[in-house]
Amino acid sequence: MNPDAADKPSDRPATGADDQSPAGAPAMTPAETFEPTLGDIDLHLFGEGTHLSIHDKLGAHCRTIDGVDGVSFAVWAPSAPQVWVTGDMNGWDESSLPLRELADSGVFERFVPGAHGGQKYKFVIGTADGKRLLKSDPYGRYSEQPPGNASVVVPPSAHHWRDTSWLARRARVDSTRAPMSIYEVHLGSWLRSPDGPLTYRQAAETMVERIADLGFTHVELLPVMEHPFGGSWGYQVTGFFAPTSRWGTPDGLRALIDAFHRHGISVILDWVPAHFPRDDHALYRFDGTGVYEHIDARKGHHPDWDTAIFNYGRRQVVNFLLASALHWLRDYHIDGLRVDAVASMLYLDYSRDEGQWEPNRHGGRENLEAIEFLKQLTTVVRSEHPDVLLFAEESTAWPGVTKPVEHGGLGFHHKWNLGWMHDTLEYFGTDPLFRGGVHDKLTFGMMYEHTEHFLAPLSHDEVVHGKGSLLAKLPGDSWQRFANLRALLAYQWMRPGKQLVFMGTELGTWREWDHDGCLEWHLADEPDRAGLLAYVGELNRVYAAHECLWRGDPDESGFQWLECEDKSRSVFAFVRRWNTKHLVIILNLTPVPQQAYRLGVPAARSYTRLLASDDERFGGTGWGDSSALLADGPASHGCAQSLALDLPALSATVLAPAG
Repeated sequence: MNPDAADKPSDRPATGADDQSPAGAPAMTPAETFEPTLGDIDLHLFGEGTHLSIHDKLGAHCRTIDGVDGVSFAVWAPSAPQVWVTGDMNGWDESSLPLRELADSGVFERFVPGAHGGQKYKFVIGTADGKRLLKSDPYGRYSEQPPGNASVVVPPSAHHWRDTSWLARRARVDSTRAPMSIYEVHLGSWLRSPDGPLTYRQAAETMVERIADLGFTHVELLPVMEHPFGGSWGYQVTGFFAPTSRWGTPDGLRALIDAFHRHGISVILDWVPAHFPRDDHALYRFDGTGVYEHIDARKGHHPDWDTAIFNYGRRQVVNFLLASALHWLRDYHIDGLRVDAVASMLYLDYSRDEGQWEPNRHGGRENLEAIEFLKQLTTVVRSEHPDVLLFAEESTAWPGVTKPVEHGGLGFHHKWNLGWMHDTLEYFGTDPLFRGGVHDKLTFGMMYEHTEHFLAPLSHDEVVHGKGSLLAKLPGDSWQRFANLRALLAYQWMRPGKQLVFMGTELGTWREWDHDGCLEWHLADEPDRAGLLAYVGELNRVYAAHECLWRGDPDESGFQWLECEDKSRSVFAFVRRWNTKHLVIILNLTPVPQQAYRLGVPAARSYTRLLASDDERFGGTGWGDSSALLADGPASHGCAQSLALDLPALSATVLAPAG
């Protein structure tokens, strides 16, 4: 795993010296020589906020008009009296290429003969008070590498997709009753060489196979959209249509997604419609006024991140966001979008003190415009791409996040269960001597599990900002911490709902995540880490192979507690069911082995150990009887029969009926 630092020569659009000279006579051709590339219907639909392919009209697009090759430029700047385009095609002259406004739409447009793919450009926005603002393209498909921020004209894609069969299979899957084990990735820090992080194409050759070998069904990429500050991890987006140039080109990203699909792995993108940074070159105060954001700071300023909040009541802004979502689904074959920071969109008083927010027209704290946008988003995506998944990172108890819009919900397919995450980490972070006092932290989640279609995350947010790595959060010596981690992951995988872990979980690193570093792959050969890697792979194998671990996720009948009150010994046991099949999962979460523990089981037959986290090959002790277990004991735990089994310290055991 020693990738070259640079993309292949064809993987980055040319922006070199040959592109810096003016285009000559074509740059002086009047805009009126060519018919507008947006018609009356385009402008009408955009004004309504319903033009679902507006991103194919606004922005920069290579076209041939009247037999002439060039690029059409179009931008929405509703308060600007004048707009120009400038760039490599005219030697960055800010006045030689004025755009014409189309009717009173606020849309300015021009076709520039001779302009071509790979050239950098910006819009020069004349403001009402006589200033000129140099802005990157809100609909730009690519950008020069930070700290530069010019947009780049993207030629038509040369990527030939090879995922036709994958897309056909995707259309037949009900995600609520299918296996979903997600590996969350920050592309810039998964692997680095002395020359920098992997490019998209190098990740296609290196990362994909490793994730496939571990058995994950899905990968979730932290935002790959263009962003100026790497320390935001991509969550402060300036290019809502552009993959970041840090790691390659648009076709490089397509190659990565295609490779995942060929290995049977779905790709989810983090997408951020909640806010955007206030960098001068981008969306903020785009024409000198609040074009994309609320001017009123009570609605337009995010106090947590010092960012701007979209004006969800403006139809063209809603159209911009809808088009962005559809762009990634259509042009990049994305299988799902994870919408970040949904809670901050739903509440007008989110992270605000009294007096810092304004109630809605009903006197409430709900952001009615944002709620309507989210419903429109999920409705449009479900209509245009019914086989694509929508995930909400929503941290409150907002009702109906995964209920259909027509039934009063927000329309997402899955919701991140952040309550489960906080409770579970608090429990596992407690010294086993005192876990009896927080016993309910591990049982409470099942009280509300079936109110939504949940995903249980152990994400990047839990291993940054001094929180320490997942392993470092756990108590005990090194052996106990690894044993605790294996038990924690078994609990996450075996309970109802889907699961997500952040990259590096499989390595059991001591160090918390550093977005400027990379995973400590040199640890993989150490016995403890090698055992953990094998264990994660085995978890995914067992999970995928047994329908009762996912087919019945939406059904209350798919889960049954056998033991949830043994606080003194911190033992938990439950059943997962689907039709006539079932598995029994037992957790012993103290460092005290339990010999011949009596447990009621559903079937009067013998059981075998399907998975034991204490297995020596995973770094455990291998303690306990490994022979078949006969359920021939007295009634117990609400079952007509029981068995006695040995429970190793800090362990998870999965039993399957024999035969």
